[in-house]
Amino acid sequence: MNKPMRAMAVFFGLILSAFLMTGCGNGSNSGNVNGNWNASLTNTDGSQAFAFTNTFTETSNGGIDVTNFSFNTAGSCFADQTTSQSGTFSLSGNFNGNVAGTFGMTISTTNGPTPNSLKLQGTVNGGTITGTWTLSGSSACSGNGTFTMNRS
Repeated sequence: MNKPMRAMAVFFGLILSAFLMTGCGNGSNSGNVNGNWNASLTNTDGSQAFAFTNTFTETSNGGIDVTNFSFNTAGSCFADQTTSQSGTFSLSGNFNGNVAGTFGMTISTTNGPTPNSLKLQGTVNGGTITGTWTLSGSSACSGNGTFTMNRS
């Protein structure tokens, strides 16, 4: 192969590599994680503990804004309580737009005598997040189990 052809092949190879790298995940697959999600949390005995819906919007540095949060099943630990929500994603993707990575979310009461905190830790796989949860706070508000969250 002569020098001009080789240079052209290298040039197109670099262009193709740059194009392909923009499709790979570096934590900025916001089109694949943003949206409405439904969560179902179960106790270790299999009974339902909590259920909620919310909207995620990915922010910079792996954070997420949680909006439109609403308990469907709040239990006594969150009934009539004002809550705050925060979360994190650490994501990667592939050429088919599938998202994979880690997930964390905290839901905390902001009023009442003793704050209660519900923490979720899990993994993202496409339109599903699964993992474990723990509840701590007042003496009546403790527990743990598993959760599944699906994009709606």
